[in-house]
Parts: sequence; structure tokens; C-alpha cells
Amino acid sequence: MTAATGVGGYVRKRFTGPMVAMGGFFKMCVLTAKALARPFQWKEFVSFSWFLMTVSLLPTFAMSIPLTVLIIFIFNLLLTEFGAADVSGAGAALASVTQLGPLVTVLVVAGAGSTAICADLGARTIREEIDALEVLGIDPIHRLVVPRVAAATFVSVCLNGGVIVIGLVGSFIFGVFLQNISAGAYMQTLTLITGLPEVIIAVAKAVAFGLIAGLVGCYRGLTVGGGAKGVGIAVNETLVLCVVALFAVNVIFTTIGVRFGTGH
Repeated sequence: MTAATGVGGYVRKRFTGPMVAMGGFFKMCVLTAKALARPFQWKEFVSFSWFLMTVSLLPTFAMSIPLTVLIIFIFNLLLTEFGAADVSGAGAALASVTQLGPLVTVLVVAGAGSTAICADLGARTIREEIDALEVLGIDPIHRLVVPRVAAATFVSVCLNGGVIVIGLVGSFIFGVFLQNISAGAYMQTLTLITGLPEVIIAVAKAVAFGLIAGLVGCYRGLTVGGGAKGVGIAVNETLVLCVVALFAVNVIFTTIGVRFGTGH
């Protein structure tokens, strides 16, 4: 395999420097957007969505439940000190929707989803399956990248919603049954400071997380080199790149939410 190989109309170069990487990544993003206009690979999408769900569900539960207990325990202790324990529902909703859901989604999508995509495409690349698709006249971007990016986005939205539900239910159980918070007051104050704008921002975060994780995983998988060792290196790089990028996106969307989502 040469250092630069055509993949679906663009030049696939080795991950040799930041400028080369940024240029190649941008080209792949543009070609992925163009490929969306072509017939969608539903079978590949469903298959890979199920795969991502199977590798992401257990880490999601393992992270969201302890984080919920920790956040709600500390928050309720603080409210009790100020004699405002009845508004614990408002704090639980705000924490779950704006921070807990996106935080867990970032870590799970980057740690499980994006690395799985990179390992899958990286293994295909070193086995020269990508080159074989090109010889057969099949565009790897349309056939492999688009359904994986779509699957990562779909799974990210589902995980975000699941973590929010776990956070709300877990905080209710922990606060009401273990910290003696009034159940009626908890339910009544859920929407006190958390409304539709916060939910929209949370969904937008999840969509952005899924898109970025899917695109980064696909790009590193297609540009892997050096055999099996190179796949392992690419997976590690994918994890680092995704965590940094997704936390940066989380900060940006949180800032937007604080600026424009507090008027209700």
C-alpha cells in the first residue's frame, strides 16, 4: 500500500502532521456530507448502531449511576444546610440535563464508540479491504463512513437521553428514600429552572458529540498505517482527540445555554 491511496475521490494520507491531518479530515467531512445525498446504507447503519449500543450501554450505566449519587448527595447536603431541601428537584433536573447527560455521553462515545469505529475501519485498512472496495468501484465514504457517522450520532442521542432519565430517577430515589426529601416538592420543582431551551441544548450537544466522534474515528481508521501496531496507536489517538474535542464542544454549548437558556 502506498503512502497516499485514493479513497472515494479523496487522497488518503498517513497521519504525519497536524496540517496534513486537518486537511484530510476536512476533505473527508465534506465528502461525507456530499455522500448523504446518495442512497443511504440502512443495513450497515442498523448493524453498526446495534454494535455501538452493545459496547456503550454497560459503561453508560456504570458511570451515570455513581455520578448521579455523588452529585445529588452533595447538592442535597448543601440545600439542607440552607433550609432549601424542597427545591432539590430543580437542582437534579438542571444537573442531569445540562451536565450529567453530556458528561457521561462524552466519555462513553469517545471511549467506546469512536474507538470501536477506528478499530473496525483500521483493521479493514491494514487488510487492504478499503483498496479492494476502490478496485470494485465502491466508494468507502458512502459505503462505510456515512452509516457509521450516522450510527454514532443516533447512539449518542439515545445515550444522552438515557443518562438524563437515569439521573432524574436515581436522584429521586436517592433523595426521597435516603435523604428524606419530600417527593411532592421534588416533582413540583423539576421544571423550575430547567425547560425546553436546556433540553434543546442537551440534544444539540449529543448530536455534535456523535458527529465528531464518528468522523474522528472514521478518519483515523482510514489513515492507519504500520500494521496491527498502527491500529492500536490509532485507537489511542482517537480516544485522546475525541475527549479533547468533545469537552471543548461541551464548554461551547454550555456557554450558549447559560447565555440564552435562562429566560423562562
